[in-house]
Amino acid sequence: MNEIIEHKLSILPELPGCYLMKDRQGTVIYVGKAKVLRNRVRSYFTGSHDGKTQRLVGEIEDFEYIVTNSEIEALILELNMIKKYDPKYNIMLKDDKTYPYLKITNERHPKLIITRKVNKKSGRYFGPYPNATAAHETKKLLDRLYPYRKCQSIPTRACLYYHIGQCLAPCIKEVPAEAYTEMITDITRFLNGGYKEVKKELEQKMNKAAEELEFERAKEYRDQITNIETVMEKQNMNANDFTDRDIFGYAVDKGWMCVQVFFVRQGKMIERDVSIFPAYRDPEEELLTYLGRFYGEAQHLLPKEVLLPETVDFALADQLLDTTVLIPQRGKKKELVKLAAKNASIALNAKFQIIERQEERTIGACEELGEAMNISTPLRIEAFDNSHTHGVEPVSAMISFVDGRPNRKDYRKYKTKTAAAHDDYGAMREVVRRRYARVLKEELPLPDLIVIDGGKGQMEIAREVIEDELGLSIPIAGLAKDDKHNTAQLLYGHPPEIVPLKKTSEAFYLLQRVQDEVHRFAITFHRQRRGASSLTSSLDGIDGIGPKRKQQLLKHFKSVKAIREATPEQLKESGMPKKVADDLIAHFQRPEDSQKPLTE
Repeated sequence: MNEIIEHKLSILPELPGCYLMKDRQGTVIYVGKAKVLRNRVRSYFTGSHDGKTQRLVGEIEDFEYIVTNSEIEALILELNMIKKYDPKYNIMLKDDKTYPYLKITNERHPKLIITRKVNKKSGRYFGPYPNATAAHETKKLLDRLYPYRKCQSIPTRACLYYHIGQCLAPCIKEVPAEAYTEMITDITRFLNGGYKEVKKELEQKMNKAAEELEFERAKEYRDQITNIETVMEKQNMNANDFTDRDIFGYAVDKGWMCVQVFFVRQGKMIERDVSIFPAYRDPEEELLTYLGRFYGEAQHLLPKEVLLPETVDFALADQLLDTTVLIPQRGKKKELVKLAAKNASIALNAKFQIIERQEERTIGACEELGEAMNISTPLRIEAFDNSHTHGVEPVSAMISFVDGRPNRKDYRKYKTKTAAAHDDYGAMREVVRRRYARVLKEELPLPDLIVIDGGKGQMEIAREVIEDELGLSIPIAGLAKDDKHNTAQLLYGHPPEIVPLKKTSEAFYLLQRVQDEVHRFAITFHRQRRGASSLTSSLDGIDGIGPKRKQQLLKHFKSVKAIREATPEQLKESGMPKKVADDLIAHFQRPEDSQKPLTE
């Protein structure tokens, strides 16, 4: 524990608030809330912890705190800070836990769409649905039942939907607003449980059509009934009422927490959701934070009821969620909460072997690599590679690994500007300088380790830029390959020396993944550039073909080969005027051109 932390711990207030843990670069790595800041924050630095919490504590170099008036204010502030900083040690919700909704748009001619973004002023929402498949199945059913507008923008003539009775065709005739109001009322009634009435009405129509020997129409009604039964009634757990509710249960073991959610809609369980994540505090506190992030800003679309375990602080949960919060003490609802907890425990046990293996391959590999190199654990690794074909279209690439996993949002591509085409050293100097000059300017996190896909010369170039020019102190390693182009040696130090690593170690496997990934990323970018260049050169000298039309052709046809083989009609479909299309055909039919190899 450093002096800064010791001093701040000694003056912590006995008040509620929010705290932000920071690493050695000042990056916020964890955000929490506390009923009493002094007790909660001190607990991280005293006593023994499980491996997960110890790893967090080992990275903390400083912390800040914000005092609030109440615990609920601290919880809401915590949620806002997590959203702002996205700390790596806070709960990571799969796919950011955005669920699909059905939306009837607020337009003169409304349409039904599927969306994950909620803006209640722009339409009426139904859901959320547990997954995209459930939402699409329901929309497909409604498409067949109700003739609302289907097209994205209103066309100039009636489409197929009008001719099969699934659209009112506002494109060719005036549709009164009352017709849409009635339709929206019917859809709302249908989605709120009235589908049984709709099904009964369809059965009556089917029987009547059959009596009148209109068998085709009777078959259409029968298919609609079947669709309703398939989409709306394929449930596997029933309740005695039609209340929409979400049921939460959780389990905790070995520093991990699993939360299980049952989605009950119209009295039937339609789906469940499972989240497994590290837990650094009491599980009751983790669950409250989870609930806040789970529902996010879509509070107005909460179900009518949320059922929670009895260990949760009811007062905080009730203030956090804008709906009826229940902590059942007996009966069917209590059994459902217990069942959710049981499923969470089963899921957690099933995941432990996978979790432990993943930890060993990722963060464990980083720790092993740091020990072998005698440096701090390199949790953030950035790697560089160059790519060109005999000096043609030289490019460079940088990739980022965080906690032993690819962090693709931080990947960067570089077209070299100052380095000569064949100058690999010059290219490395340029891109390393550009990368870390920007990192310093924008105050982005610095890496714990820079990996150069190359040997001693490339490493020295990077060192000159990092240390001599920019005044930074970041470990720089090189990765040398063998004759078969496989990762062979890790080089480190000044002058560089071989770091002994077993080729069966997790650290070595991590370096292989880093080297393979940066090479893949660089060569993919090079091929893209080379393909664009090939297209450009193939189309040079044709009247009417400038840069914009070259890109237009590439976007439409994807390759030079496809352009060469295109008919005049296909060229016109791509947006080329008739004269330009004719000139293209003539260009590619020249005898000397026909002998050229087709380049992609």
